[in-house]
Amino acid sequence: MIVALAGGVGAARLLRGLVRVVAPADVTAVVNTGDDVVLHGLHVSPDLDTVTYTLAEAVNDETGWGLAGETWTVMDALERFGVETWFRLGDRDLATHLYRTTRLAAGAPLSSVTAEIARGWGLEVRLLPMTDDRVETRVTVEGTEIGFQDYFVRRRHSVAVERIRFAGAEQARPAPGVVDALGTADVVVVCPSNPLLSIAPLLALPGLRDAVEARRSHTVAVSPIVGGVALKGPADRLLTELGHETSVVGVARLYASLAATLVIDEADARLAGAIEDAGMRCVVAPAVMHDPAAAAALAKTVLDCVTP
Repeated sequence: MIVALAGGVGAARLLRGLVRVVAPADVTAVVNTGDDVVLHGLHVSPDLDTVTYTLAEAVNDETGWGLAGETWTVMDALERFGVETWFRLGDRDLATHLYRTTRLAAGAPLSSVTAEIARGWGLEVRLLPMTDDRVETRVTVEGTEIGFQDYFVRRRHSVAVERIRFAGAEQARPAPGVVDALGTADVVVVCPSNPLLSIAPLLALPGLRDAVEARRSHTVAVSPIVGGVALKGPADRLLTELGHETSVVGVARLYASLAATLVIDEADARLAGAIEDAGMRCVVAPAVMHDPAAAAALAKTVLDCVTP
């Protein structure tokens, strides 16, 4: 079994590659929910939805999120009433949030609802939210703490971050099945997600970091930084703003206790020695997922890093 720690577009694309080289039923994705937000009375789980839509081959490949061929009639209508619509929810996407919100209100845990949504899309991959409890990623900018989506979408991650906090993480518990999956996995993959915004919320849950570290020899991380920049999102700027080196070496220093191996792109091959010095085996391979075939090739490289 393969367990992937996932969040965002990079993770979704690597997972799409994984299911091309192994049976989808052999893959469990533990997905960040620190980005979850309530909008227009609806519970939105952006990372879970991005992974779901990508695996269902329904995602908008131009943006990496949302549904292909989406329409925006509801958002346009809301603007008539002066409602803020800086976080755009497409008409068909709204069905997912309506279903999730209704089921949660009826008392179903997020993990059960996530499984139901995955089945609705015909997915065989096991999708697990990191927790059924409320954990909220909060960032401090210009001396004020704000919600993640306010920073990421409304402000387009254009302001410097001074601090990140995962509100509620100390009291939360990993969702059912998460720790057991990690304990029995043949390979654990830390996807090319933002280390500070997508992977760190998972590790903030009690027992989660310990569970990953216990599987270090079976864990492979993929760098989200290529040539000193993030391919998607603000990971490169965040590393700098919060005092980390903005390179694959900085990623290695963050992940050295978690994973035995770091996969980096050929553009960073010259830094392989520094990664080894940071305590990780380094594997150099094409790591930019231009298309599903490239994602599948990268997935195969990742799996080959761990000897059965």
